[in-house]
Amino acid sequence: MRKQIAAANWKMNLTYQEAENLLESIIKQAGNLSDNREAVFAVPAPYFDMAEDKIANKAHMYVASQNVYSKTSGAYTGEISVGMLQSMGVDHAIVGHSERREYFHESNQLLADKVKTCLDNNITPIFCCGEALEVREANTQNDFVGTQLEESLYTLSAEEVQKVVIAYEPIWAIGTGKTASSDQAQEMHAFIRSQISAKFGAEVANNISILYGGSVKAANAKEIFGKPDVDGGLVGGSSLIADEFVAIIKALK
Repeated sequence: MRKQIAAANWKMNLTYQEAENLLESIIKQAGNLSDNREAVFAVPAPYFDMAEDKIANKAHMYVASQNVYSKTSGAYTGEISVGMLQSMGVDHAIVGHSERREYFHESNQLLADKVKTCLDNNITPIFCCGEALEVREANTQNDFVGTQLEESLYTLSAEEVQKVVIAYEPIWAIGTGKTASSDQAQEMHAFIRSQISAKFGAEVANNISILYGGSVKAANAKEIFGKPDVDGGLVGGSSLIADEFVAIIKALK
């Protein structure tokens, strides 16, 4: 079975003490995870050391960066390099989150560079893709997401791409009052897997974890994760509530 992943994206939230208390509570309630289940915590950068310490003796739990830069060092004030992540034991990084694309104008080419830099340095990229409301309403979401995949992932080898985790974010269903159904999630996940299969082969596509990033909650996680091509979730708001995120972890296949 493909890895089933519950990835928490805490974004720019929580004080140090709040983060420490939340992580302790989640770890205690989640218990031991089975081999096919993983929990990933994308914490704010100042909390890497604390988070790594908390999960040190927990199998199948990882710390992720919410961002990483495409260069390995240099005069890039405020950026985080793969070497910095490695030196702190952080082995996952979110790449191309919809907020990074929108607020910081990250292009598909920049994200291609970031993904490649991660893979070259043994950092697992969680590559985000997804369409906005106007794209969905025009019914061009497949073309749009297909282009994101092509321009950011298709220069990789089959060996490299199977180390990527993909997260689909239906931006049109986040904070708009519109709701994405589990069937719509499955439809896009199946499309993404078909695109990976066409480019890299069925075996590679069948082994890539594709997460859903559209307002996953304890109440809908089991239904969404039950879809055949959905391998877990990239979770925002609900990952800031211990009981909610633990229920999401336990809803994984």
